[in-house]
Amino acid sequence: MIRPSTYDLIIAPVITEKATLLSEKNQVVFKVRPDATKPQIKAAVEALFNVKVTAVNTMNVKGKVKRFRGRPGKRPDVKKAIVTLAEGSRIDVTTGI
Repeated sequence: MIRPSTYDLIIAPVITEKATLLSEKNQVVFKVRPDATKPQIKAAVEALFNVKVTAVNTMNVKGKVKRFRGRPGKRPDVKKAIVTLAEGSRIDVTTGI
């Protein structure tokens, strides 16, 4: 099996109201690859952002069935990771890597 690189594991930060509220608890939410594991996510975040990660929680979000231009369609399935950072560590998701 080919191991994905650090840059391939984390797709994008999730910027929503809930994710912003979690940032007050020193947590950051990322959209990650569906086959990414918790240790891989932890190593990728620590390598990319130079922070200390204490915990990683993941969730698989199933895509909704919606209508696109009058025809039924389906949004893609997404895997999210909530990364808890150590005290004193911060990630500013509004800036790029």
